Amino acid sequence: MKTFLESLKISAVALALLTFLLGVVYPLFMWGIGQALFHRQANGRLIYGLNQIVLGSEQIAQSFSSEKYFHPRPSAAGDKGYDAANSSGSNLGPTSQKLIDTLTQRAKDYRTANRLADGDRVPADAVTASGSGLDPHISVQNARLQMARIAAARNLSQDDLSALVDRLTEGRSLGIFGEKRINVLRLNLALDQQTEHR
Repeated sequence: MKTFLESLKISAVALALLTFLLGVVYPLFMWGIGQALFHRQANGRLIYGLNQIVLGSEQIAQSFSSEKYFHPRPSAAGDKGYDAANSSGSNLGPTSQKLIDTLTQRAKDYRTANRLADGDRVPADAVTASGSGLDPHISVQNARLQMARIAAARNLSQDDLSALVDRLTEGRSLGIFGEKRINVLRLNLALDQQTEHR
């Protein structure tokens, strides 16, 4: 019986110690490193406006539907899309008729909104949602196809918009992965600033 009680005591002490080390000390240590070395990233790469009001995050897409703004990728996150608490893709397969109908309608809507001809090619990221439904970037081609609509809505020249798109284009990840891309929130905020200063 004595051996059992000693083993029980050792087990209880080990459990308490490991719970404290791995459940309190280690998370606090990692949080401290994140705050000290990667403060912006650890706090969601938030973008602030006047009076330190949060406008959004560089890492999470949000809906822009006005013709004065660049539109993000479609979203399947939540019932109305762009729901950060419900990140997900559509989970529809390539043979799904619902997916085919959705993509066909999105391509038609994209051509109409951006004054493209019926046969014009539409970038894949203009009609497909990302796996998370919250991808904050669009392709450079997608941005360029939206410029005519925005130029007309804001009374800007396409050369001004093209310069803005070029300035905010991000390179490939680590220089080799993926394609060049543009953060939609950053692009739209820069667009607002450019329009205000005209």
